[in-house]
Amino acid sequence: MTSYLLAGGGTAGHVNPLLAVADGLRDRDADASVLVLGTAEGLESRLVPERGYELLIVDKVPFPRRPNRQALAFPARFRRAIAQVRDHIRRHGIDVVVGFGGYASAPAYVAARREGVPFVVHEANAKPGLANVLGARRAAAVGVAFEGTPLRGGEVVGMPLRQEVIALDRAASRAEAAEYFGLDAERPVLLVFGGSLGAQRLNEALADSWRDILDAGWQLLHVTGERSDLADPGVVGYSLHRYVDRMDLAFALADLIVSRSGAATVSEISALGIPALYVPYSVGNGEQRLNAASAVAAGAAELLDDATFDGDAVRRIVVPLLGDKERIARMAAAAETAGTRSGTANVITLIDRALVAA
Repeated sequence: MTSYLLAGGGTAGHVNPLLAVADGLRDRDADASVLVLGTAEGLESRLVPERGYELLIVDKVPFPRRPNRQALAFPARFRRAIAQVRDHIRRHGIDVVVGFGGYASAPAYVAARREGVPFVVHEANAKPGLANVLGARRAAAVGVAFEGTPLRGGEVVGMPLRQEVIALDRAASRAEAAEYFGLDAERPVLLVFGGSLGAQRLNEALADSWRDILDAGWQLLHVTGERSDLADPGVVGYSLHRYVDRMDLAFALADLIVSRSGAATVSEISALGIPALYVPYSVGNGEQRLNAASAVAAGAAELLDDATFDGDAVRRIVVPLLGDKERIARMAAAAETAGTRSGTANVITLIDRALVAA
């Protein structure tokens, strides 16, 4: 029986691909031991037990960004975190460690190396995090979601995705999706969403321009995010939701998407072959713009600037595209080649390779 330790967490961007790989390993071999390493504070503390996996805890030790009291305490705290992971590896007889970034991954990589256990790195973003940059230097294998990710030894394997996305037949599900959202399956649909928390910039732009979209002959499926207080105009052809727990059906109905460009979002849209207009979130280290680069290069997507995205931009850029069937068709054809649904299987192949080489 093989024992796997999957390390990562903090955000959905780290936890979801980790869980997709965990499910893939468990589906392949029900007797395998699949354990997850995370912190008590991250999203993994809720999501991992909910999915039926045991969560092993490691201290949350952020890398210091400036010389201060935390920086002085970092070496001792990091050594303690490494010791915690080494103890988990010994007690559970771990055969291989797989890291997905986040606070748990850095000590997991060091602990695995010191225990003589092979480890694999997966990087979801086009701009890698510090833990994975360091881990990739000694990893048995390194997988990246996007072409051009600057990570030593990185192989493009795609993103491990949710099973409902991998298995989605968009054409076969369109009628069900239209009924679910109260829209017409025979008319085109623009899907707009900003991620799990929504995006105020997108919401404000659509509040000012939804009539123009409907006047163009399209329907609008708008997921605003749970924190939004945007009013629902209650008109036919405009389906507004704070939150959608069946995003697979939203994707099944979408003929074009306007969204942020988080790594998981881009990977799912690309895997499903849906043309998109991405509005990268301007705060952070610029990873959202980089995440969308491969889809843009393939002709499957275009980038819009967050700072200037408003109702006028929708009327000036989006609405003319809605009327250009040939252009949308070209983007859709390009989108068919822009992504992959085999990210989970590809990461598992890296893990198997690391075990054989060990």
